[in-house]
Amino acid sequence: MSREIKIKVDKLCFWHHSRPVLKDINVEFEEHALTAIVGPSGIGKSTFLMTLNRLWENTPEARMEGSVGIKFDGNFRNIYDRSFPPPELRRLVGTVFQAPNPLPMSIYKNIAFPLKLAGKKDKNLITDKVEKALERAYLWREVKDRLSEDATTLSGGQQQRLCIARSLVLEPEILLLDEPTSSLDSKSAAVIEKLLRSLRDTCTLIVVSHYLDQVSRIADRVLSLSDGNFVEKALNNQK
Repeated sequence: MSREIKIKVDKLCFWHHSRPVLKDINVEFEEHALTAIVGPSGIGKSTFLMTLNRLWENTPEARMEGSVGIKFDGNFRNIYDRSFPPPELRRLVGTVFQAPNPLPMSIYKNIAFPLKLAGKKDKNLITDKVEKALERAYLWREVKDRLSEDATTLSGGQQQRLCIARSLVLEPEILLLDEPTSSLDSKSAAVIEKLLRSLRDTCTLIVVSHYLDQVSRIADRVLSLSDGNFVEKALNNQK
């Protein structure tokens, strides 16, 4: 199935402490597809994700060249243009990290927090969006009667789904996930895999993973990062 292009990366190079990490990357990502990025540890996979949301910009002695264009409202925007504020970008491009990182507050407040940062004040609207985000993250039924409890009381798998729900509450168009199941047991990881496949209806997903069997189950496309650039990788599809 042919999809429209959502992200265009052109001549992207990245250095850290004068060490080249990414070298002249030219790649496009299709809308409503799940692209997996694989490769050895320390080769720059997480760094590449950070170039798509500008999270690297406060890293000492880091430097990037090239451009990243993302289609919003039918038009490509250069996300490094000075007229594009990083907070707006990060509402549209959500990020989930390797280790679950619930905030030290209740389950409900964890999900509501991004909405309040975005200036939302209508309590009914916030409550509705919190419930919908938890439903999309396959977590609502498990926590609907304990929303006031500390989020750290959740299991590891539940905490990771909470973090996904926290990203989804702002209805991002792109979701970046860096090794989202690496700290989970196989049962919890399977739930996350099912969740990620379901999100393609509303999001474009880019997932860093070390697990080739997982990649073969969930990905529409696989890119292997090697020597600073991507190589298209074919895997048996077990979906």
